[in-house]
Amino acid sequence: MTTHATNPPRPHSGFFLAFEGPDGGGKSTQAARAVEWLRGLGFDVVACRDPGGTALGERLRAVILSDESVHPSMRAEMLLYMASRAQLVDEVVRPALAAGRIVVTDRFLLSNIVYQGVAGGLDAAAIAAVGAAATDGLLPDLTLVLDVAPDVARERTGPARDRIERRPAEYQAKVRAGFLNAAGIYGGPVVTLDAGAGPDEVFARIQQEVGRALALDPRP
Repeated sequence: MTTHATNPPRPHSGFFLAFEGPDGGGKSTQAARAVEWLRGLGFDVVACRDPGGTALGERLRAVILSDESVHPSMRAEMLLYMASRAQLVDEVVRPALAAGRIVVTDRFLLSNIVYQGVAGGLDAAAIAAVGAAATDGLLPDLTLVLDVAPDVARERTGPARDRIERRPAEYQAKVRAGFLNAAGIYGGPVVTLDAGAGPDEVFARIQQEVGRALALDPRP
């Protein structure tokens, strides 16, 4: 499964690429591969993760995902993500894009819209509005959603590793549905890829999509 998006003109001299999708789709692994590939092509690439990527963001990430002594509500959870993202954008992403660099992030605003909105019951449009305030309207130039079936995801990830992964199967099914409908609920260009294939096959599709967005010469 592949859905394409038309990329509008970028408001900066760099390029902002986000990897999204349910846990178990190989998102983090493929994002790291993309960083290595782009650097091999001579691009100046900044890699980050959301939540995280800054001193403040890493502390908030630990609270959101790992700290069993706190129990944020769905709304508080969403706002903690937004605080981490605001710091990441101000400290890392915008300066890198202004310098003409490529930024590759493991998750961004779409995850909040899906996890706390579509699956968590909060209003998705309201989350998008809060996200626009947190990032001053910044969205990725291309978002790659790596889709994977729940049984394949469980086989890949094994036991739940954090607070979000421990939520029930009904919640995870809504997460997948939200990501599959990403093009209808997200403002930026989105491409959905079938991540159930082998990792090299998936990465080849990623190279095609990123190459198209960056107008890379397709010849070897």
